[in-house]
Amino acid sequence: MEQRLYKVALAGNPNVGKSTIFNNLTGLKQHTGNWAGVTVASACGYFRIDGQEYMLVDLPGTYSLSARSEDEEVAGDFLCSGRADVIIAVCDATCMERGLYLLKQILALEQVRENGTPLILCVNLWDEARRKGIFIDFKLLQDVLQIPVVSCCARDPQCMKELKQTVRDVTGVRNIYECLDFSPRQLARETTRYTKADYRKREEIIDRIVTGPVTGSLIMILLLVGIFWLTMYGANLPGNILWNVLFTLEEKLALFLLWLGLPDRLVSFLVYGGYRVLAWVVSVMLPPMAIFFPLFTLLEDLGYLPRVAFNMDRAFLRCKACGKQCLTMVMGLGCNAAGVTGCQIIDSPRERLVAILTNSLIPCNGRFPTLFSLITLFLLAGTGGTAAGSLLAAFFLTLAILAGVGATLGCSWLLSHTLLKGVPSSFTLELPPYRRPQIGKVIVRSVFSRTLFVLSRAAAVAAPAGLLIWILANVSLNGQSLLLYLTGFLEPLGRLMGLDGVILTAFILGFPANEIVIPIILMTYLQTGQLVEMTDSAALFTLLSGHGWTWRTALCMMIFCLFHWPCSTTCLTIKKETGSLKWTAAAMALPTVLGITLCILANLLTAALVC
Repeated sequence: MEQRLYKVALAGNPNVGKSTIFNNLTGLKQHTGNWAGVTVASACGYFRIDGQEYMLVDLPGTYSLSARSEDEEVAGDFLCSGRADVIIAVCDATCMERGLYLLKQILALEQVRENGTPLILCVNLWDEARRKGIFIDFKLLQDVLQIPVVSCCARDPQCMKELKQTVRDVTGVRNIYECLDFSPRQLARETTRYTKADYRKREEIIDRIVTGPVTGSLIMILLLVGIFWLTMYGANLPGNILWNVLFTLEEKLALFLLWLGLPDRLVSFLVYGGYRVLAWVVSVMLPPMAIFFPLFTLLEDLGYLPRVAFNMDRAFLRCKACGKQCLTMVMGLGCNAAGVTGCQIIDSPRERLVAILTNSLIPCNGRFPTLFSLITLFLLAGTGGTAAGSLLAAFFLTLAILAGVGATLGCSWLLSHTLLKGVPSSFTLELPPYRRPQIGKVIVRSVFSRTLFVLSRAAAVAAPAGLLIWILANVSLNGQSLLLYLTGFLEPLGRLMGLDGVILTAFILGFPANEIVIPIILMTYLQTGQLVEMTDSAALFTLLSGHGWTWRTALCMMIFCLFHWPCSTTCLTIKKETGSLKWTAAAMALPTVLGITLCILANLLTAALVC
């Protein structure tokens, strides 16, 4: 006889740890974060208790079953369908009243009462509550509600074992609910005792500073400067080590292929074309991402990112966009593909599309090396390699990021008044409690779910791009390489933009990964037929100056580095999220047109000033 599969629904307010419970019960890796809106669709997993299999459904967080947003509608529809055999209502031990309001709504559902569906109240974050001096009388809570109540710390295996056993005990039991007249506020007061009455006051004082109109913006800017400085300065040593390892393997790989008897031309094509670009992208991209993403995730785990959205909400509201777009914009600093995927947290399809189309206006860390090199060579000559120089470079890089933020707001306003007209939707923004970050889990999660995910996508297109670059640089027509034909064709437009044909060609060939733009420029200038490295800043400055570069060229290139088409990984992600080639093309055209226009204006204005 086939065993029945029981369905268990995991419901609760946003940011109460449902996804952590889901991960620990099922062994899956649903993303978790200390801000509302992380889970935007139902996730399903399986677990066993005493040989009985259960399907666990992690529903999006909702404050109410009265659907006002897409995530609330998903949660409400599933609970009202009567498909759940057991419901686990998860609430935050530091805010019992809010969780009890949702619990009362679930208990009042006609399907739950008619079917007698077993309901478990899981009071999560019990460790956080104790740290803040909050104690709950679970026996009184269970006596009043007449349902099982489990105190829980989602990271504790023993708590997960107890929760599983409670699910097993109530499975198949038909309940009769007669305790619907309780007052959530009164019950929370009667069952909760505070021994540190000042903890909320401390958080309120911190929030006044962090979300203040002046101090909030200042803190955001200082944090950006600090993160960029740590990312750039800290990535030097691991970047050099990884570079040496990968390029030592390059020589060994070339010798091995020659030993196998492959022609020199084919070895050059495979190794100095495909492998070299792949190794270049990995060695340049991995160290900064391995630093930036954990720092970003620490801020997320701490609870700071929702405060950023709160600070930026008014600006996006004036653009008829959504404040949640700020969160996706910050994600784009690490990787625009991750930022586009993060747009799922925005409920309104119109506002989600605005966020997707404008996300690449924020430079990802793949563009940081180019911006950093230009800043160091042309704005901070003589300070390279020092901590002070890195700090100044981080400051100028922050100014470039703020220019991207301004462009994002401007383009969001333009789209909201033209192609994507509409009234901005309201959204409930919860400022979660500050929590001590789990440094170990943060590092693991950021490395595997973000860093390696983004790197794998970039690497998948880097090797084919390297092969194409090698062909263009080494295949000649009438004594001239195809690469020179392309640069010559783009020369007039490049000069109009304050650049040249070589720079435009490098941006086009750098479509798979922005990290290889500067190397392609050097390869073309030196006509080496393969990517070359130039670690000596003075020699690099001399080479660029010898090919007509001035501070005007550097300025225009920084502008175009900020505003041009997104990389191939981001474009593929946009196509996946929108399901439309039209909107993917629009996402490519928007920053490109903006970048070309700004470069032409900057070139003409600076030329007029010089004259």
